[in-house]
Amino acid sequence: MNKFPLLFLLLILSCSTPRTSINSPLSDDWTSLLDKELSQWEVFIGVPHESVDLPTDHPKSSDGKTGTPLGLNNDPKNVFSTQINEDNELELYITGEIFGALSSKNSYENYHFRCEFKWGEKKWAPRLTEKRDNGILYHCTGEHGAFWNVWMRCLELQVQEGDFGDFHPLAGAIADFKVKKVPNTEKDYIFDLEGTTQSAAYMPDFEVGRVIKSEDHEKAHGEWNMLEVYTIGNRAVHVINGKVVSALSNARYKEGDQEFPLTHGKIQLQSEAAESYYKNIAIRKITDFPQALKVAAGFED
Repeated sequence: MNKFPLLFLLLILSCSTPRTSINSPLSDDWTSLLDKELSQWEVFIGVPHESVDLPTDHPKSSDGKTGTPLGLNNDPKNVFSTQINEDNELELYITGEIFGALSSKNSYENYHFRCEFKWGEKKWAPRLTEKRDNGILYHCTGEHGAFWNVWMRCLELQVQEGDFGDFHPLAGAIADFKVKKVPNTEKDYIFDLEGTTQSAAYMPDFEVGRVIKSEDHEKAHGEWNMLEVYTIGNRAVHVINGKVVSALSNARYKEGDQEFPLTHGKIQLQSEAAESYYKNIAIRKITDFPQALKVAAGFED
């Protein structure tokens, strides 16, 4: 695969930000998106799996996808909450018990988003035997519940065991990537600057759906990972622990027979049947990608 060790080092030095605690404010160009009350977010909870013990008689489903979602700001199981950890840091705690989304109240465009993430131990049906799963959804637009009755139309930076930084397009989203096909597979494609440009979408007539990250930079289970999204216009870059692992261009969405640019939207943090934690969630406005990032992402034109 393509490697840019010097450029990655420059990227880390120029773009990384110090970790902050609740007693250490962010620099002026950053806006924290995490407070005790989750005041900058709202919660949308999907369809409870039949194994969930609810305090009401809300209908459940066997797959956690089909049926009637609990809906907006109706979180009877407290899937999303905040707490102070052993290092005196404020963190977001996600039980994972029901599929859901912590959805930003504001929409964002041309930004650098970053957060720290780690796994917990618990897993829930219907994913008890599958990889722990989560995700950062960005450029979220349209209605809540467009995908699996819980998430909005969006671009996804995948946060799944072994798959940090993969790309998924949800509910009609589309984006272009430089990719190469993974040998001996039917439809697996990996981000590679020496590959050909392909459009990725989960719709008929699109061969590519998921785009696999170029390299695995996830830390060991239980350790904190720095996850970042840089986006300018209809382009975006996924950065995992300081390493560029994927980059997309020409982000758009399809409604009927028409396609529209996808350049802004809300941010959603997933609950997807795995216990997880976030901290130091922050965003800042940018006007261009850092130069080292441009090179690593193939955006030098």
